[in-house]
This record gives sequence, C-alpha cells and structure tokens, in this order.
Amino acid sequence: MRAVAEKLHLSEISPGMVQSEIRAMTVACDLAGGVNLAQGVCDTEVPAPVAARAVEAIGQGLNIYTRMDGIEVLRKSIANKLARHNGVKADPDGEILVTSGATAGFQAACMALFDPGDEVILFEPFYGYHLNTLRALRVNATSVPLIESDWALDLDALRASITPRTRGIVVNSPSNPCGKVFSRAELEAVAALAIENDLFVITDEIYEYFVFDGAQHISLVTLPGMAERTISISGLSKTFSITGWRIGYVVADKRWMGAINYFHDLVYVCAPAPFQHASAAGLLQLPESFYSGLAGEYQAKRDMLCAALSDVGLEPSIPQGAYYVLADVTKLPGATAQEKARTLLRNTGVAAVAGTAFFAAGRGENLIRFCFAKRDEDLARACAMLRTL
Repeated sequence: MRAVAEKLHLSEISPGMVQSEIRAMTVACDLAGGVNLAQGVCDTEVPAPVAARAVEAIGQGLNIYTRMDGIEVLRKSIANKLARHNGVKADPDGEILVTSGATAGFQAACMALFDPGDEVILFEPFYGYHLNTLRALRVNATSVPLIESDWALDLDALRASITPRTRGIVVNSPSNPCGKVFSRAELEAVAALAIENDLFVITDEIYEYFVFDGAQHISLVTLPGMAERTISISGLSKTFSITGWRIGYVVADKRWMGAINYFHDLVYVCAPAPFQHASAAGLLQLPESFYSGLAGEYQAKRDMLCAALSDVGLEPSIPQGAYYVLADVTKLPGATAQEKARTLLRNTGVAAVAGTAFFAAGRGENLIRFCFAKRDEDLARACAMLRTL
C-alpha cells in the first residue's frame, strides 16, 4: 500500500503553478462589489453583425465540430484581413489555423516547436500566460527587461540573453501589460538577431488595432527573411469584444503548421463553431472605419483613466497601445504590490493587478496594472472612485 501511495503526487511543476493574480483580483473584486479594472474582459458592446450571426448560426444548427483548422469562410476572411491590414500573404488552406483563443494558439505553437529544456526569450514586463505556458511545457523562459523609463528595447541585453539552448523569442506588440508598441527599428533588430542565431519568433498581436498617438502596428513576419521563422498569433476576441467566445488564429509557414494544427486539435479540438461563423460575419461586413475607430475610442478611455490616476498621485506610464496602464503606486500602503492592490480595492472599490504578475521575482512591487476596456459609464465610475483616494 505504501508503494502505491508514494506514486500519488502532483507533477513536479504543479506546486509552483498558482492561480494568476489577474483572476484572483477578479474574484476579490466580485466579493467586494467593486469595478473590475483588473482583468482584460473587454465588456464593451459586441458589433451588431457579429452578435446577430452568432444567434443565427446556433439556430441553423451550426454547433458541431468544425474542420481542424477552422471553417473555410473564416480562414478566407482572415487571409483577406491580413492582406489588407498587415501586408501579409497567407494561404487559407495550410497557413492559417483558427484557434480557441490566442492563448490556445500560443500553447499549440509552443508544443509543436519547443522541447523541454529549450530556452525562449520574453520581454519584461511580460504577459503571465506566456511565461506559465512555457513553464508548463518545461521550456525555460528567459526574461529580458525593457528599459523602464519608456519601455524601449535593450538590444545589448537581448543579445546577451541568447545561449546555445535558445530556440525562440516572443514579441507581444502592442504589449500587455505596459502598452509597448515595438517600432520598425526595434523589430528589425529582433529579426536580425533571430536570423543570425536561427531562432523562431512568436508574435502576439491580439491588440493590433489598439494603437494611440499615431503609433503604427507592424507585423514582424513582413520583414525580410522572417516569413519562415515567424509564428504570428492574433484573434478577434479584443477587436470584437468577444473575449469569452475564444476565437483566435495562428499564421505560420506550412512547414510548421501541420504540427501546430495537431496539437491544437489534441487539446482543444476546435474553436466554438457558431462563434467562428459570427467572427467571419464581422470580418466580412464591418467597414474599415470600425477598425480605425477603435484607436480613437480607446485612446479617449486611456486618457480618462490616466487623468484620474495622475490626479491622485498614482503616476501612469502612458501606453502606446493595448488597453492597459501600469501606474506607480509607491504612495499606497502595503509592503508588496499585492497588498497595495488590495488596499486600493478596499479603499476605493477599484480592482487592479499587482505589477509583480508581469515581472521576474523582485521587480514590479511598486506598480499596478489597470485595464480600461470598459463601457464609458463604468470607466467614469471607476475614475470617480479612484479620485476618492
């Protein structure tokens, strides 16, 4: 009996895999009845053609498994969108995979490309799901800090982080959590190192339409020499405010896509069928002004939140893109960022996320991340509550 009992234990990595601080703060916010600026739920309105087609598709019985790589009309719509907006030419039959959210696309790509013990570089501050997906696959994540004053690329630090075991670099632009938008020059520098060292680059471009103050989103795959080695990941969750529908996609060379398809099918089978049809309707029916309008709409939300934070001495780092703000909370009581975030929730009713969720150990203790993807009335209420500090 003892020999059997000794085999009943968690895997070696499980004790270190804890609930994300983002979800923990969402639970705390619900208990407090506060305004959730912690999780990037994006609870703004779903575009009418997208919502209508979802209901219609369910009524039409389009509720069964789809083809492994997604329904044809959505793959073709994504290919057209990539050509129009990103300058990317992708074959909808073999180079595009519809995934159960961008997170699933990232996991499937990592399962297909990396082995336990390989090293993959993340820029810090990083998105926690990128880090923990790599950890779950026994891939070693190497953190390269951006220059904190303006989140610029530290090319020397990046070059120094590359070892013989390095297999890839992850570029999240526009970035969660700091809103960093990589410039063309920075992307060219990353591309040059990737080519020199024969590395994959996985890009997370889910916030591609959320760019402010004239910033430009550039898809790294369009740079010379990068088509074969770039795995581009994006989705429609943020663009169409359908984060709970789980519609993402991966674009990759056919050399890699077969394996990525397989691992996505193994874990997720397919993205929700009626929501694939709804997403295709959005891509087919929404005018170009919808996409260009997102930047202006969310820049106004950004400015509203940053003004409130500045008014109470929580100095924000003004993001170039995405819909998050990192703010300096040195003045808040608490020994750690988690304590400061809970103090803020307790005193104002506004939930935010400890900066340590996005940094290596020992960093981010005086930062908190706020999400401004909220309806204007909810964001205005949150700003009023913050101003009670």
